[in-house]
Amino acid sequence: MSNPSAPPPYEDRNPLYPGSPPQGGYAQPSVLPGGYPPYPAYPQPGYGHPAGYPQPMPPIHPMPMRYGPGQGYDGEERAVSESFGPGEWDDRKVRHTFIRKVYTIISIQLLITVAIIAIFTFVKPVGDFVRKNLYVYYVSYAVFLATYLTLACCQGPRRRFPWNIILLTIFTLAMGFMTGTISSVYETKAVIIAMIITAVVSISVTIFCFQTKVDFTSCTGLFCVLGIVMMVTGIVTAIVLSFKYIYWLHMVYAALGAICFTLFLAYDTQLVLGNRKHTISPEDYITGALQIYTDIIYIFTFVLQLVGDRN
Repeated sequence: MSNPSAPPPYEDRNPLYPGSPPQGGYAQPSVLPGGYPPYPAYPQPGYGHPAGYPQPMPPIHPMPMRYGPGQGYDGEERAVSESFGPGEWDDRKVRHTFIRKVYTIISIQLLITVAIIAIFTFVKPVGDFVRKNLYVYYVSYAVFLATYLTLACCQGPRRRFPWNIILLTIFTLAMGFMTGTISSVYETKAVIIAMIITAVVSISVTIFCFQTKVDFTSCTGLFCVLGIVMMVTGIVTAIVLSFKYIYWLHMVYAALGAICFTLFLAYDTQLVLGNRKHTISPEDYITGALQIYTDIIYIFTFVLQLVGDRN
């Protein structure tokens, strides 16, 4: 209980007090019986909502999708995003836990993918089977698209355990099967070289994003343009190569894809790390892992096309 002989502390103020006085102030009586003149309330600072940002146009392959509270969210989603405002996201413990969780999931995904690639590359009967039965590849591609779109577009399955882990596992297996099938077409030496180059590029980009002050998340328009260029180039390349194989056109498309997805990897890495114009909500660790893993796999496939000779 507060001491009646002392002025009331701030925490004893009426919570229904309207805050800042209107222009001109309130009229105060000269004497209040048994009390003190009321202290003017201080305006309470509020937290701004993180700005939303548009999603870049996807290329010929499914692209990592960008998220931001305030764009395309319904009332329930907005309430969830507001629970992680700047104050809580700036907490080092929250951010470090989120980053650790994302990169743990990515490490497991990459280990599974490398294991599948190794089986398809070094076990000759398996490689021969997938090359002769391409329908299996297209089935895995359909599973890949379905799980990717579900995780990218549906907040419920993406955030609800264990469905998010189950869908991500199916997605990883489908992506690994596709990548293993592609790798089985190339020489073993080329696959190993592409893996090494991809690992060096991915680690270098991650370290660069940790150290640099350049904010890739503020360049959403640039990444939208890159996505459109990739989409148009992919369509043109697919049409032309279906009639006649042109080596230099294939190499240009592969080089463009490797460069674009390296930039996308930097963009998605900064979304996960935070302290940038745009960030991913700490609850969307599945989204962060999905985007970075997809970037790394596409970098590998494009590098493999550049350095590899088909069997």
